[in-house]
Parts: sequence; C-alpha cells; structure tokens
Amino acid sequence: MQTAAAFEIRFQSLFNQGRALAFPCDSAGMVNLDAMSEKARNNYLFARGMIGREYATPYVQPREPH
Repeated sequence: MQTAAAFEIRFQSLFNQGRALAFPCDSAGMVNLDAMSEKARNNYLFARGMIGREYATPYVQPREPH
C-alpha cells in the first residue's frame, strides 16, 4: 500500500494558473480528514465544493520530494 504522503490531490484554479490547493492523499485521491489541521480541512472542503466554479476537477499526482 502506498503511503499517504507519497501523493497529493491538486485543485487548480480555473481563473489563475498560478493558484492551486494541494493536499496529501493516497494513490486513489483519498485524504485523511482527521489528520488535517482545521484550516487545511476547511480549505479542502471549500475546494471540493467549488469544483467547476473556482477550481478544475482535481487530479492526483506524486508529491515532489522536498
């Protein structure tokens, strides 16, 4: 099984190419809401609710090593 930190789900802005929200997830795009801070959880839920209005359909990608 892949570790959650190996992937991220990315919500790209429809209006500003340089703006996106990204959250750690597993290879299927599932995030661990319980492990998120309240701010990150609120941002994630906001991005999900704004798909098609503010953000494009999210996609899962490998996380860049830091």
